[in-house]
Amino acid sequence: MKPVALVTGGSRGIGFAISRMLGENGYDLAINGVREASQVEDILQGLRETGANVVYCRGDVGTREGRDAILNALQESYDRVHLLVNNAGVAPKERLNPLQATEESFERLMRINMQGPYFLTQAIARWMVDNKKADSSFQASIINIGSISATVVSTNRGEYCMSKAGFAMHSKLWAVHLAEYGIPVYEVRPGVIRTDMTSKVKEKYDRLIAEGLTVQKRWGLPEDIARAVLSLSSNDFPYSTGEVFMVDGGLTTQRL
Repeated sequence: MKPVALVTGGSRGIGFAISRMLGENGYDLAINGVREASQVEDILQGLRETGANVVYCRGDVGTREGRDAILNALQESYDRVHLLVNNAGVAPKERLNPLQATEESFERLMRINMQGPYFLTQAIARWMVDNKKADSSFQASIINIGSISATVVSTNRGEYCMSKAGFAMHSKLWAVHLAEYGIPVYEVRPGVIRTDMTSKVKEKYDRLIAEGLTVQKRWGLPEDIARAVLSLSSNDFPYSTGEVFMVDGGLTTQRL
């Protein structure tokens, strides 16, 4: 019986790369997104070509109703979940400095990037713990896709940085609490990754990377993040719960 992975935001960008790599390596998939199922059918079919069973769990992680819809769709299709990848997240619709930032944008990012994953993890973790109590050989893990913005300041999107800083603590909290059940929790922290989220600032980062922003002078790719997730989900780091795995091309390495 294949292990099951729920990947939030799994139909595009980093989430899609993670989903594909997990499917290619023996996972059945539950893919979460907010688009209508008809809009992602081609994407889901592409994932099925990896040999995985794929179900779509539509819902906004940032609302209670959305999380309930995700869980209902998941539990209708599977009687277990071995891996939760908290990947869904949003950037500000408009980049504003702290003197201009709006409460509406702040609340939106906190709701989707921090509150949503926290309570989705609560629900999934309860299910994982129940499975573990019923079967001591059951293996599960949680992987959170964070951001270097947890510690690296961008003044024109302060609410994003603050949401990712809170999300980093979310990883540590769950790692400590779930350790007694043998469920490791990790954070993968990407740097500058080429996705639709960063497409609007491509020229800026092309220049900065060329000037030495990163030690490895290239953009990160969604597949770079997916490889880290696959390794962590394979229990290659069984004594590292709570750890942050940097995938940033050396951007945050201190240099003189």
